[in-house]
Amino acid sequence: MNPRWARRLERDFATLCHPHQDVPAAAANGEPWTTWLLLGGRGAGKTRTGAEWVRGVALGRPPYARRAHRRIALVADTEHDVRAVMIEGESGLLRISPRHERPQWIPSRRRLEWPNGAVAEAFSAEDPESLRGPQFEAAWCDELAKWRYAEAAFDMLQFGLRLGENPRQVVTTTPRPIPLIKRLMADPRTVVTRAATQANAAHLAPAFLEAVVGRYAGTRLGRQELDGEIIEDRPDALWSRALIEAARVAAAPSLQRIVVAVDPPATSTRRADACGLVAAGRAEDGTIYVLADETAAGLSPAGWAAKAVALWRRLSADALVVEVNQGGDMVRAVIREADPTVPVTSVRAHRGKWLRAEPVAALYEQGRVKHAGAFPALEDEMCDFGLDGLSSGRSPDRLDALVWAVSALAFAEGGAPRVRGL
Repeated sequence: MNPRWARRLERDFATLCHPHQDVPAAAANGEPWTTWLLLGGRGAGKTRTGAEWVRGVALGRPPYARRAHRRIALVADTEHDVRAVMIEGESGLLRISPRHERPQWIPSRRRLEWPNGAVAEAFSAEDPESLRGPQFEAAWCDELAKWRYAEAAFDMLQFGLRLGENPRQVVTTTPRPIPLIKRLMADPRTVVTRAATQANAAHLAPAFLEAVVGRYAGTRLGRQELDGEIIEDRPDALWSRALIEAARVAAAPSLQRIVVAVDPPATSTRRADACGLVAAGRAEDGTIYVLADETAAGLSPAGWAAKAVALWRRLSADALVVEVNQGGDMVRAVIREADPTVPVTSVRAHRGKWLRAEPVAALYEQGRVKHAGAFPALEDEMCDFGLDGLSSGRSPDRLDALVWAVSALAFAEGGAPRVRGL
């Protein structure tokens, strides 16, 4: 083939894309669709699909659009996500655009400008009010299932989609069973496309396929993150999604006592369990607020101790609550090496994980524990923790740390309180 034509064909995404990346012709009822919901596993090509769709509508290229759309919204969970993934990422708008039609990114104005006059504005779902006022012909929402204020931000965006004959939006996300995703799937104006990680395997690193896909394939987490399935709550789980959503608040009030709970791994090998690291605080009325989940895997004892101490300092916490069943003196020693001034409260497990977690789950049901923000990985463990543990068979490291933190604040005597605002 002529090299010039080969280069043109290589850039023709609509011709070469996977079937799940094809633009839908119409909704199930035969009417034009308003939302294209692409549910896919990690690496399935969701970001590339969203970026190509935006490029197509901005330039008025079939099959994406019959005319150029001048006003487009780009919305992700944070401003960093919009820029790092949707705009400058490996499959972002700047990377996929040929040089002669590449839009100009103006960071100070948070907008992309194409040579033909089309403009895409960047928005963070953390600030739903920023979507009040602007109006658009099209929108791309990335990773909607992890937006902290998904309902509010998405609602504001809908009011702004009011230009042109048929305003449309593409939603690319790894699925989670949140109410908003379920409502979109039930909407007759929504087209739902699904894709597993394996569908795009030819463009993924072999090491990723071997290590990640090999480890999680078939597990509950793998079905969600790799196969793009929406996994509902386990019937025997101590927590439900609805219970956690009801406990969510935007921020914690002034707190009397803050603890950082550490659930150390038994070993420090590459395949060792993660180090559970969760912070929580107690308000004057006794309500407990979960403040952070910084659980990390693959760290040496010195590494997780330094991370725990850093979180303790950042939150001006009162104590580190450390489970010492595994390692005992060693655990205390590595924390002393990181900072000998940190007050350490040692706790020891005398009952199974389920029995330790039950009283904490009861506090959630009583409305006595709140989540100050969203902690997706922690909340996934909570809703997947049944009588036989996690469905993956792995250790619930995040959940263990949560249980120790909440228990230390709710059931144990603390030191003299220090009131502070976060």
